[in-house]
Amino acid sequence: MKQELTYCLNIHPTETWEEVRAALLGPVLQVRDGIAGNGDFPVGLRFSGQALHDLRATEAREDLKTILKRERLRAVTVNGFPYGRFHGTRVKEDVYRPDWREEERLAYTCELADLMAEIAPIEPMVSLSTVPGCLRALSMGQEGAVADNYLRAVAHMVDLERRTGVRVALAIEPEPACMFETIEETAAFFRDHLLSDSAAERLAEMTDLGRDAARAALPRYIGLCYDVCHAAVEFEDPAGSLEMLRQAGVPVHKLQLSAALRVAEVTPQAREALSSFAEPTYLHQVVSRRGDGPLERLTDLPEALARGAEADGEEWRVHFHVPIFLKDLGAFESTRDFLDEILRLHRQQPISPHLEVETYTWNVLPERLRSERMEEAVLRELRWVSERLA
Repeated sequence: MKQELTYCLNIHPTETWEEVRAALLGPVLQVRDGIAGNGDFPVGLRFSGQALHDLRATEAREDLKTILKRERLRAVTVNGFPYGRFHGTRVKEDVYRPDWREEERLAYTCELADLMAEIAPIEPMVSLSTVPGCLRALSMGQEGAVADNYLRAVAHMVDLERRTGVRVALAIEPEPACMFETIEETAAFFRDHLLSDSAAERLAEMTDLGRDAARAALPRYIGLCYDVCHAAVEFEDPAGSLEMLRQAGVPVHKLQLSAALRVAEVTPQAREALSSFAEPTYLHQVVSRRGDGPLERLTDLPEALARGAEADGEEWRVHFHVPIFLKDLGAFESTRDFLDEILRLHRQQPISPHLEVETYTWNVLPERLRSERMEEAVLRELRWVSERLA
């Protein structure tokens, strides 16, 4: 399996084509030179709905192709999760909208796949990560509609590969507080809705594939984006979760390398230290457990902190992406041990062809954790991964 290691451009403002262009010609080239030298550098792109609209203009599209070719940047994966603004404004639960209940999400994803097929080298696969259905609070009774929209996207990508020779694979990214957040829930959704007999029949209806060919095509075009931060927050077992996916026949089309906050035991001091992470831009879901008791879930960190001393003694996992080279965060630590184990398992048996570091929260980290320039931190992260893969 060919391996690609990159980082996700959602760490930079990429709301318009001009912002994407500035990222490609600025920090991306600094990272390329630091990690790839004179070689090619794979990039994990991100285009908002507005940036994608901007790139409908022929001049902008040709400019993108020219930059990628001239600067030795290979478009191997794209983050199609956040549609709207992702920096400098309140994102929170809006990050999921439009979601997979809505036509607008399907249209955006298909247009994004078309762009990637046009700018990507003909590789074994281009991965496109996306929203896990919708926000959990909106998911009741929506399984059929969400699954059908995923299958319509698969049908589009079947036709896209026929026309272009480029296979774009949808990579659904489980996340806390979403329609499916655990690996068990995700594997069940694939079994019942995306890799089932009815899914093969539906894909056959939308393409000229026979039923057996449609069944074989499904995992080629739809699978998982396994975000290590999200899995750690959910108290997943690294080896057990991967084995569950293998048993269910769910491929991991993208592996996002990320780390969360881990508070082994909540104390007044830990709660005070966590307050600096309770920022207003992104959702920071919290999953807690007391001893060997059941998991409890809260949608955002301020909600968890509001429990006060009632939470003392619990273990918390907080969805806040922190630099993966950090483990000790003072009053608590990161889930880097979980990431170390995932990388060890990947060395034994490759999990995915695409490995992408994703620390999009750089600009909202507490100041004490930003002691270097963003580009230097990204280089440290990529080198940290490379050392462990070696």
